[in-house]
Amino acid sequence: MGENYPFSSTYLILLLITIATLLPPEHAIVDNISHKLHNDPETIQLASKDYGNIVQEFPAAVFRPSSINDIASLIKTSYNSSVPFNIAARGQGHSTRGQAMARDGVVIDMSSFRKQRNGVAISVSEDPLMGYYVDVGGEQLWIDVLDATLEHGLAPVSWTDYLYLTVGGTLSNGGISGQAFRYGPQISNVHEMDVITGKGDLVTCSSQKNSELFHAVLGGLGQFGVIARARIALDPAPKRVKWVRLLYHDFSAFTKDQERLISMNGRKEKSALDFVEGMLLMHQGSINNWRSSNFFPLSDHSKIASLMTKYSILYCLEFVKYYDHQSEKNVDKEIQDLLQGLAYIPGFHYEKNVTYVEFLNRVRSGELKLQSQGLWDVPHPWLNLFIPKSQILEFNSGVFKDIILKRNITAGSLVLVYPMNRSKWDDRMSATIPDEDVFYTVGFLHSSGFDNWKAYDAQNREIMKFCSDTGIKVKQYLPDHSTQEDWKIHFGTKWRIFKERKHEFDPRMILSPGQKIFHNNYNQPFKYFPQ
Repeated sequence: MGENYPFSSTYLILLLITIATLLPPEHAIVDNISHKLHNDPETIQLASKDYGNIVQEFPAAVFRPSSINDIASLIKTSYNSSVPFNIAARGQGHSTRGQAMARDGVVIDMSSFRKQRNGVAISVSEDPLMGYYVDVGGEQLWIDVLDATLEHGLAPVSWTDYLYLTVGGTLSNGGISGQAFRYGPQISNVHEMDVITGKGDLVTCSSQKNSELFHAVLGGLGQFGVIARARIALDPAPKRVKWVRLLYHDFSAFTKDQERLISMNGRKEKSALDFVEGMLLMHQGSINNWRSSNFFPLSDHSKIASLMTKYSILYCLEFVKYYDHQSEKNVDKEIQDLLQGLAYIPGFHYEKNVTYVEFLNRVRSGELKLQSQGLWDVPHPWLNLFIPKSQILEFNSGVFKDIILKRNITAGSLVLVYPMNRSKWDDRMSATIPDEDVFYTVGFLHSSGFDNWKAYDAQNREIMKFCSDTGIKVKQYLPDHSTQEDWKIHFGTKWRIFKERKHEFDPRMILSPGQKIFHNNYNQPFKYFPQ
C-alpha cells in the first residue's frame, strides 16, 4: 500500500534531519515534536480528502500536536527554514474543494488535538463590562460548545446549520445561518482570540489589542494564523422554539416577506424573530429534505406535491421564535401577528414546537441517516453565493427558473436562499460580502455520485457565467478560485489590505495553501521527497 505514496518514513526522517541541520539548535524540531509527525498510508489518505470528495492532495506528513506550543513550534520551524514547508490546519475536513489540504506539506490534525484536550478547552466566565462569554479552543466543535454553555443556562447567539464543525474552521470563513440577520455571523460575536501567526508567534488579539491581526483572521480563510482560542459572547439560552414554515409559488412575494421579517433585527427587539431562512422545493424532488426530515405532515404530502408539479418550484420560508417559561404565553400571539400580511399560499402554514437543542442540532439526524445508507461520504459539489438584494429577482429568473429547471439535476439537492443585513457584519474583517444593505445567501448543497459530480460542477460554472454576463455582483462564500486575478476580483477593495496583512503575518506564505490565494517560487515544501 505504501507504493501509492511518493514518500516513506525514511524520507520523512531525512527531511527532519535536513531541517534540523539548517536551523540553530533552539529551532530544531527533531527532539521536541518530530515524533508527532505521521506519514503512514492510512493517516496520509485521510488528510488527502475532505467532505467535498472532489479534490485530493497528499501531504508529506500529518502533525498531531499535544499542545498549542507544539503547533507554534511546527510553524516557527517552517518560518525559520531556508526552504519553508506549507502547513494547513484541518478541523473536521468539512471543506469541499481542498481548502484544508497541504500538498507535500504538513496537515495539522486538530481533531486529534481536541480528543487529547478532552473538553478542558471550553470555559465559561463573566466580565462586568463584557457580560458572559466562553473561551474555546479553536479545535473544539460547536456542538460541544453548546453542551458546555447550556450547563450554565447560556449559549452563543450565532450558529451554523451544522454543529459538528470546529470553532476555528467557521471563524476562518464567517459562520452563517438563519440567525445572522439579527445577531450577525459568528465572526461578529468574537471578543478576543489567541492566534499562532505564520511566523510561529502566539498572539492575543481583539478589536482593541493587535486589532489588525484580529480583523485579518476573522473570515481570513486561514491565511494569517491558526486560531488557538476564541472568546465568544454568550446570552441566556432559550428553552424552546416555535418553528414555522410557509410555502410560496411567487418568488417576489417570498423575498418581500423575508425582507420584511429581517427588517426587525434589533438584538433587544422583542418582536424580532431569531432565525429566518428559506429553501426551494422542486418538482420531482423530496418534500422533506435530509436536513430537517418529517417537518411537513404526511397528510399534506399529496397537496404539496401537486403544487410542486404545477409550479415546478415552491419557495419555503422558514422562521423561528425562541421562548422560555416567561415568554411562553405570548409567543403564539406574536407569531400570529407576524403572519398577518404575509403573502404565503393560504393553508400552507406549518408549525413545530421543539426544544432549543433539537432545533439547533436539526441536521444531525439527517447526517446519521445518510451515513447509515452510505450516502454521506460522497462528492459534494457545493456552490455558496452572496447575491445583492437588487439582483435577486434576476437571479431567480436566470438560475432557479432557467438553468436549474433545464438541467434538471438539482431536484434531489438542498437549495437554500435567505437574506441578511450588512449592518451586522464588520467591514474591517477579511470576510467579503456585497455592498448593499441587504444581500442574499444562496447555497446549492449538492450530493452526487462519484460518476456524475462533474455535471453539477458544470452547472455551477454556468451559474457563475450567468452572473458574470448579466452583471450580478456575486461573491462566493466558502470561495473557490484558482487564480490570483480571480481572488483580486473576489476581495475587490479589500484585496490590497488582505495582501498587506498576508505579508505582515505570514510573509513566507506558509499557511493554508489549499485556498490557492498566494504562491511563492521559493516556497516548495518538502522538496526532499522524490517527485
